[in-house]
Amino acid sequence: MRAVEAVDFSIGSLRLCDRPVPTVRDGEVLIRIEAASLNYRDLAILDQKFMPHLKLPYVPCSDCSGEVVSIGDGVTRFKEGDRVIPVYTQGWYSGKPTQQQRTTKTLGAPLSGVLQEYIVVPEQEAVMAAESLSPQECATLPIAALTAWNALEQGGIKSGDTVLVQGTGGVALYALQFAKMAGAKVILTSSSDVKIAQAKLLGADVGINYSKHENWGALAKEATGGRGVDIVIETTGYTLAESLSCVCFGGFVGVIGFVGGHEATISVKSLLGPFVRVQGIAVGSRLQFEAMVRAIDHVGIKPVIDSSFPLEKTAEAFEHLKSAKHVGKIVLEI
Repeated sequence: MRAVEAVDFSIGSLRLCDRPVPTVRDGEVLIRIEAASLNYRDLAILDQKFMPHLKLPYVPCSDCSGEVVSIGDGVTRFKEGDRVIPVYTQGWYSGKPTQQQRTTKTLGAPLSGVLQEYIVVPEQEAVMAAESLSPQECATLPIAALTAWNALEQGGIKSGDTVLVQGTGGVALYALQFAKMAGAKVILTSSSDVKIAQAKLLGADVGINYSKHENWGALAKEATGGRGVDIVIETTGYTLAESLSCVCFGGFVGVIGFVGGHEATISVKSLLGPFVRVQGIAVGSRLQFEAMVRAIDHVGIKPVIDSSFPLEKTAEAFEHLKSAKHVGKIVLEI
């Protein structure tokens, strides 16, 4: 089967190769992968900013969707022909993940990734695909959509809340769509007026260009009449202090990424005085994934796909991700 391997920690090291089709064993399903999508995590691994001691070569990427083409003995959750999506954190079915699951049981590193034509997973490590979405759209769900869903759930979102999302990447746009689904007002920050205009077409109520307004937290708070936002989806990392400056009393900051850097300097007072809760968000469980898919089918949410590349142009897809010019998800056809 065709696959993409990284033989070094760089985009330039990605190569198309041939690998044997994996053998399905008892309790497992063989999935023919139809599409995959890129996440910042995939780029961070290639740039050696995350999991720097990963053994080479490795197959990148964690998010995909496909069709079950063979099942092992004892499989009851799926049958041949089912459209499915593998779960990113293997073994995390509900509640909180274990440290072992978070560090050793994730697709795309340290487990083998999905940039290949076939993958085998235990039947417990996949969910049924959304009936209303294409394989390409389903491939965008495992990390970006589920992270946004979990962050809003942890923040206790309710109708009438105000949610601030940062940027126009996959997590941000899913958070925007899920927040609007819940009846919330959404403030979105971006460095591009064009991207802000695109986000408003998806339902963003307020857009703030942080390249023009360094202290964007004050503008966000002003947009709430001075009360502050209920939930912040913190994707950049280093802007945590600014996020804390705009959150309301008793508000929630879900830290889901570090696209801008790993370091942030904050005042302890910004936590104690406003009674703010800050929590790291580690994607989500299989139970949450299944609930999210049902909601997507019921409400009719459509993923925002920026662009699509053939498997042979994986390096170009990663370069596009690195440029940060995309709005929404970048997909690979397999």
